[in-house]
Amino acid sequence: MDRVKDKVVIVTGAALGIGRATSLLLAKEGAKVAVTDIRHDEGKALVEEIQEQNGEAVYWHLDVSQEPQVQQVVGEVAKKWGRVDVLVNNAGISGVNKPTHKITQEEWNAVMAINVNGVFLCTKHVIPLMLSGGGGSIINISAVYGLVGSPSVPPYHASKGAVRLMSKTDAVLYAANNIRVNSVHPGFIWTPMIEDAFKKQGLPQQGRKYLDSLHPLGHMGEPEDVAYGILYLASDESKFVTGTELVIDGGYTAR
Repeated sequence: MDRVKDKVVIVTGAALGIGRATSLLLAKEGAKVAVTDIRHDEGKALVEEIQEQNGEAVYWHLDVSQEPQVQQVVGEVAKKWGRVDVLVNNAGISGVNKPTHKITQEEWNAVMAINVNGVFLCTKHVIPLMLSGGGGSIINISAVYGLVGSPSVPPYHASKGAVRLMSKTDAVLYAANNIRVNSVHPGFIWTPMIEDAFKKQGLPQQGRKYLDSLHPLGHMGEPEDVAYGILYLASDESKFVTGTELVIDGGYTAR
């Protein structure tokens, strides 16, 4: 308990999946959590759940692709709690699943706006607060497909590769300021995004069995599996960890 006691944490894309599990766990471990998302109802419900468990959290509506919104929300979080200690850049979309030569520029840009620009913008506006506060931890959620390739969703994979290198660059750039930056690379995690994709195909059970088979451990991960890795990087237990990739993938990339 209390592994991140009194740390002020911003989680983007917090309403569902990995973001939701992360917000619940960090609050349970003592953090003050800024729950940010475009899903108002789910975000508010999450805050109520955290408060019912005696945690501290506030919801902010945030589209990470819009710099004025990012600047405003970061400022309001700092005003409420006095600082920002941890940023979890989790917001992301999968985008279209087409071969590269059939993707429109608009479809490509839509993924980059959230998955890449969103990480940049949130980092940009949190860094000054961390500089004045003596340090912090930035945790960027990439994917196994930020490490290896796959013949599907090209914009998504390109975006997650960008997040990996952005993390390394900022880790080196701000190390002297005690700001740590790391990327997390989940394998397939059973989240609403994946579940909904299979439901649209009418294959929820078959789809899960297929994804289970891709992992040497024999099953997909759960959001909590990733949340515990994020908790470690958010805590002072990882004070000597920066510029690295935390791979949580059931052995997917070990093959």
